[in-house]
Amino acid sequence: MTPPTTAAVDAGATPRSGRETIAGPDDLPTPVGAAADATAPAAGPSGATPASVGPVAGGLLVLVGMLLVALNLRAAITSLGALLNEVRDGLALSGALAGLVTTLPAVAFAVFGALTPRLVRRHSPARVLVVAMTILAAGQLVRVGTDSALVFIAGSALALAGIAVANVLLPLLVKQYFPHRIGLVTGAYSMTLTVGAAVAAAAAVPVAHVFGTWRAGLAVWAGLALAALLPWVPLALRARAARRAATPAAVAPRSSRIRPGRTRLGWAMAVYFGTQSLGAYAIMGWLAQLFRDAGYRPQNAGLLLAGVTALGVPIALLMPTLAGRLRTLHPLVLTLSAAMALAYVGMAVAPHDGALLWVVLLAIGQSAFPMILATIGLRARTTEGTVALSAFSQSVGYLVAALGPLLVGILYEATGGWTAPIGFLLVALAVQTGAGMVIARPRHIEDEA
Repeated sequence: MTPPTTAAVDAGATPRSGRETIAGPDDLPTPVGAAADATAPAAGPSGATPASVGPVAGGLLVLVGMLLVALNLRAAITSLGALLNEVRDGLALSGALAGLVTTLPAVAFAVFGALTPRLVRRHSPARVLVVAMTILAAGQLVRVGTDSALVFIAGSALALAGIAVANVLLPLLVKQYFPHRIGLVTGAYSMTLTVGAAVAAAAAVPVAHVFGTWRAGLAVWAGLALAALLPWVPLALRARAARRAATPAAVAPRSSRIRPGRTRLGWAMAVYFGTQSLGAYAIMGWLAQLFRDAGYRPQNAGLLLAGVTALGVPIALLMPTLAGRLRTLHPLVLTLSAAMALAYVGMAVAPHDGALLWVVLLAIGQSAFPMILATIGLRARTTEGTVALSAFSQSVGYLVAALGPLLVGILYEATGGWTAPIGFLLVALAVQTGAGMVIARPRHIEDEA
């Protein structure tokens, strides 16, 4: 919980005076811990007023819906990674197409994430999430129902489009409906995201073996996407009624829209998000190979990689809360960067003997991801600022992140060792740290836009 003396500052909210008005998305109930202003309900991103339902039950429905969405944000990706060899054999994918499949998530997140603020201006977040989860389920079913490599890739892109939109929307929903619990709720959904990724990676192959086909190992996660629809359908229906009742004056004028690309804070957030994701994707793609080259058996190398994810689960829950408690993020940014730097140097010098220590340090360092998710809400005062900053940070960031596995692979192939790839990752970490020092100081995107 955020201390009462710093809650409003950390969340970017206006201190309460008497009663509290809610300026948020039109599709969801009043945020937990807030009382709606019955005489002057504020408009959300799409210009309608909040639906009127009980705050406790409504807040619980929002939270459950967010966690179900978070379970889906990596399952379609990690399940495919676990079955990539079987998919390559089944569809006769060339090396180039297989490379495209592995690079597609970051590119799709960048492209489709950038479109999300426009969608939210025209439609309520709940309705957008309903469509996003439907598209995610449809894309996963399309790719398992074809023998064409190109249709498989198109289906994967469709599924990733749904994930990209949800990626951007979750920080907005946290900011609006849990403004004094940004760290706690961000930690809960980022932990759920990590659990979903790990479970999908672990279960995809056993499910495929039970049903005798890789298609089953991928198709089962479409059901999870459909389950995530359930809380959002009634909220979207309420949003439709609320939007009809909204006045034209409730819609934000075009001149007031936030453009993070024109601000120092926006670019610092994007660079930090991108460079930490670059390192994370490189680790996910190449850490097992590094440990195999160091003398570990394949199954043990895989366990070490899984250990990074497993250790990251509790850290993902705690890190955003810690970020929300601090008045400045400088100590946290430096600590996480130091952990990553020690891990990188250790893997270059003693990859076999110190493997367990390097795994622990990597798990600590990669908690920069849940920290930056929480920071999106902390560095914006309004819902519009939050969704704009979220979209810009993630869109630019994932384009940067896509370079990680590719450049590490090129350097590894060119040099036959890990000194050059780790050197590249250390340079990226230095850039990440510099951007982190910019975003560490309390400030808001609305003040710079």
